[in-house]
Amino acid sequence: MLFSTKGVSLCAALVGATLGHAIALDVTDDDSIRSAASTIAFDMMTYYTGNQTGKEPGLLPAPYYWWEAGAMWGGMVEYWHYTGDTSYNDVVAQAILAQASPTNDFMMPEEAGQLGNDDQVFWGLTAMTAAERSFPLPTTANVTYMELAKGVFNDMAGPRWNTSTCNGGLQWQFNPNNAGFYYKSSIANGGFFQLAARLARYTGNSTYSDWAEKTYDWTARIGLLDANYYVYDGTDDTINCTGIDHDQWSYNAGTMLLGTAFLANISSNSSSPWATRAQGILTSAQHIFFSPYPNATNVAFEFMCEEALTCDNDQLSFKAYLSRWMVAATQMLPSLKTQVLDLITPSAQAAALSCSGMNASVCGTKWYVGGWDGTKGLGQQMAALDTIQGLLVNGTEPPLMVPGS
Repeated sequence: MLFSTKGVSLCAALVGATLGHAIALDVTDDDSIRSAASTIAFDMMTYYTGNQTGKEPGLLPAPYYWWEAGAMWGGMVEYWHYTGDTSYNDVVAQAILAQASPTNDFMMPEEAGQLGNDDQVFWGLTAMTAAERSFPLPTTANVTYMELAKGVFNDMAGPRWNTSTCNGGLQWQFNPNNAGFYYKSSIANGGFFQLAARLARYTGNSTYSDWAEKTYDWTARIGLLDANYYVYDGTDDTINCTGIDHDQWSYNAGTMLLGTAFLANISSNSSSPWATRAQGILTSAQHIFFSPYPNATNVAFEFMCEEALTCDNDQLSFKAYLSRWMVAATQMLPSLKTQVLDLITPSAQAAALSCSGMNASVCGTKWYVGGWDGTKGLGQQMAALDTIQGLLVNGTEPPLMVPGS
């Protein structure tokens, strides 16, 4: 496969020099996929210091925020599920439970300055994944993963659903002292929508599906999700949500995609509106977040910032969540499987080529340059890991259901 080098500011010789040492990946061989995922996971876990003496479990060092740690642990739960590698299970479980908070809803007092609805919901989604995947719970735990997921939902349903403006919706920040308090973001509302949909399937409780539908309807009515299923970044209380920030980020589309796929699964009807919506969101995401160049067909990229290398540390991880949730959606709605694998497979191949930096396990940002682009970080490792390990989805069990729980 040929790849464009447009927009790369580094010397072409650097890319060429590292290409021969890229992580080996045969997308048709499960053992090769597991090996590649293991190499990337090992490097990613070197960013974690919370299991070292004197450090707080669950947290990442600066410059990575609290929410991204929660997101990373969700990827590591999936790593165990897809690969069967138990090497990190004790560390992952300790990290999740250490940040559960005294109220068992991830409302950590120490994180008040950076704790918004979107931050909290990422930890809630990680707990939800751990419950759905039956991730091992330490015998010393005094709370279950499902209780943590429900705790996050209960904080957001009702108390924070603000009907005084915009006729509903969650604000990006729930603390009026935090910047962004008046912004109603798609990631906060989409994360809550996805969590509610997954709780609905796991428990069989219609309260959760009612909230999921309510949130989806509000998102569409306000215009954060348009008639063509493009998902925009947010709107503002101060203008009663009469204007939309039309920036598009991959994780916003991913939240809505997986939520709709879960609701389609609950309906057990391939012609349900939820199946139609899931298909529409996937197709729109493909249009925006894949194929940056004709010779990089179906390769994922964060189009708002990636080519110019202006992505911040948060944005560098967004592709991870799109890949993670696209793959999970195929287990809920099999009609999406062919299209998703047609996107994930070349993206995984390109990601593996990018993992040729330094010790041949460091992954880059731009997957379409045919090698390492000279960048590195937690987000890059997470994006490559979620994309590559997702190739194993066909050999794994779907999320668990425990009606009445």
